[in-house]
Amino acid sequence: MAKGDDTRNAILRTAISKASVEGLEGLTIGGLAKETGLSKSGLIAHFGTKEGLQLGVLQAAAAMFANRVIRPARRTAPGEDRLRTYFENWIRWSHATELPGGCLFIAATIDLDDRPGICRYYLAKIQKEWVDALEGAALEARTNGQFRENLDPGQIAFGMTGIMHSIHLYERLFRDGAAEARGRAAFDSLMSRARRVVEDDGEASADAPPTNQTGETPAEPWRYPNA
Repeated sequence: MAKGDDTRNAILRTAISKASVEGLEGLTIGGLAKETGLSKSGLIAHFGTKEGLQLGVLQAAAAMFANRVIRPARRTAPGEDRLRTYFENWIRWSHATELPGGCLFIAATIDLDDRPGICRYYLAKIQKEWVDALEGAALEARTNGQFRENLDPGQIAFGMTGIMHSIHLYERLFRDGAAEARGRAAFDSLMSRARRVVEDDGEASADAPPTNQTGETPAEPWRYPNA
């Protein structure tokens, strides 16, 4: 590896750690130059602009995520085992020593969700690929008979994403030491509901519409016309 590549990778390691705590918007050429002991012109030579630096951080973090979370899980049996491995790997990822502020992508979402540009585009792309991986594993579990036939794989991905974000919120903002245990319990419940089968006595499946206290299905909520 060339010296320039070594320097760039060292910069990115520092930037990833910093961004997990301060967000992508907390990264500046000047601040990172001071922290790495390099000149501003040296950093600019590697990344050009602040946006170039932010994109480089997202790309490097995505490569780390793929190596630590996605690829190891794809070596496990398709279906529920793979979903469980994705979940376990994500928890380890969020607690990695290189990420003192937790999952970088959650922090980046807050920075970029309403800000058009190449960084938002790239973040949305890699996060959609992650959601697709979760949905794919849930579909495999449905196909191989581990999950019920009427399961919606998208709902599993939605539920897992919600649990992951909740762990981050409770750990990082509330400093709740029980956050991981609560997240694991929620995940186990999600898997249990995915396996649930409608009983002969008429018990509703997990996908059945909710009912009110009279046993009637509530009216559809009002929506904007043409929404």
